[in-house]
Amino acid sequence: MYLVTAATRFEMEPFLDQCPQDGIYRLVTGVGPVEAAVRLMARLQEFSGQCRGVLNFGVGGAYLDPAGRAAAGLLDICLAENEVFGDLGVCLDEGIERISGKELEVADSFVMDAGLLQMAARGLRARRISWVRGNFVTVSCASGTAVRGSFLARRHSAICENMEGAAVARVCREFNLPCLEVRCISNLVEDRDTSRWKLKQACRRAGEAAAAIVASLVEHGHD
Repeated sequence: MYLVTAATRFEMEPFLDQCPQDGIYRLVTGVGPVEAAVRLMARLQEFSGQCRGVLNFGVGGAYLDPAGRAAAGLLDICLAENEVFGDLGVCLDEGIERISGKELEVADSFVMDAGLLQMAARGLRARRISWVRGNFVTVSCASGTAVRGSFLARRHSAICENMEGAAVARVCREFNLPCLEVRCISNLVEDRDTSRWKLKQACRRAGEAAAAIVASLVEHGHD
């Protein structure tokens, strides 16, 4: 069985409406990389080898390019190819410098499981849900300006940001479990204006996408 995770109850609830199967493992991790890592570690230790992988889903903010265009628009579904801790390092006036050194071991970048990505694409296609694939950035402090978002997008060739994905991927690496992440764009990463956000709609769309992927996993014997 796979474990399905989301940061908040209002992200998880639309998924449960679409996928109310009793046998599905699920976890609300809490917001941010620390809560996500701690709660996921505890849950996986309880399973003692019963879990086959983790599907992490939720909402995210889409990065804009210098011309103001976004690779993913509002309410688009996005699949992560890679996850990276975007603000782990040294904070400078002009940006963030990654930690490096011979005596330092920093796990800050993670590749999503190729097999699960293929299965996710199959499930989304079956429900006629379109998607965008690309790199995701995980931050402890969400970007509230277009300048910061643009920097992170360029630095990591990324399409969107979130606050838990890389932490989930890091825990999965520790447990040698495949990881998959799907998100729906609730807002653009610009100078902060919550009146333009589509949070409720994005939660619903993210839940629908996650339910489609779980259905594909079950159909093809990956439950």
